Amino acid sequence: MKFDLDDQQRDFAASIDAALSAAGVPAAVRAWAQGDTGPGRKVWSTLTDLGVTALLVPERFDGIAAHPVDVVVAMERLGYWAVPGPVIESVAVAPVLLADDDRCGALASGELIATVALPPLVPRAVDADSAGLILVAGDGEVRDGAAGDQHESVDPARKLFDATASGDAQNADTARAFEFGVLANAAQLVGAGQAMLDASVEYAKQRSQFGRPIGSYQAIKHKLADVYIEVELARPLVYGAALSLADESADATRDVSAALVAAADAALLSARSSLQTHGAIGFTQEHDLSLLLLRVQALRSAWGDPTWHRRRVLEAF
Repeated sequence: MKFDLDDQQRDFAASIDAALSAAGVPAAVRAWAQGDTGPGRKVWSTLTDLGVTALLVPERFDGIAAHPVDVVVAMERLGYWAVPGPVIESVAVAPVLLADDDRCGALASGELIATVALPPLVPRAVDADSAGLILVAGDGEVRDGAAGDQHESVDPARKLFDATASGDAQNADTARAFEFGVLANAAQLVGAGQAMLDASVEYAKQRSQFGRPIGSYQAIKHKLADVYIEVELARPLVYGAALSLADESADATRDVSAALVAAADAALLSARSSLQTHGAIGFTQEHDLSLLLLRVQALRSAWGDPTWHRRRVLEAF
């Protein structure tokens, strides 16, 4: 089977890239980490204009009711640019949990940003201090929640909070919501891996050592080629998982977990190779590569770590 995007999906990805390249995302990420969400909310406004926040919202709430592949397209680009805020939770998970709730309309319009805790694998809510809605879900139910204590995160732009359920329980497809969270996470990891690879290739062309660009050395070429292969092998698994998830009658758990494992491994290899290519400068706070390095480390375990997902793949056979 051939996995390929159609022209409309390619145009969608290109429009996100064009908008985010001009939106000053790295500065917004740094500001978000310091508690200033203003620049980040402007980035979110851009995403709303592009229809990203409405992707999984039902049409009756002015949403798009898009195919899961379209969600992957968007999430990969958001991962590429390391967009701040609970994008996975608000765009890919909350609409599934809320389903028939009128608040879906506010999600679609960008008026409302949601975050989600879905224990035990997602025990804490990302950026609960800046989200307008906190959801606590599990066992087929979802409740509104309240933020508790903040916990340290490897990525300062992804603040983690305890979340306590405080509202009445509503029925929700929590299992499907979790799969969308894992899928969106995998797509973001692929995007981040691609971004670090692109940055490394560009840097290898510019940095010279012993009178030659370092990209001319076989060791660098082979290292970056390995990353390219890993990312390109992970990407179709993520799209394949989206196709499996589109069939609501099918069990997509194996495909979704396999996609996460491949994406996490590819992003980790890309992070290591990027840091080795750039040297110590890549991990300084002033260098944009550091934002991606921290984001990948945080996302690898955000919706179940790779070990848990490997076990789920094995148990599916």
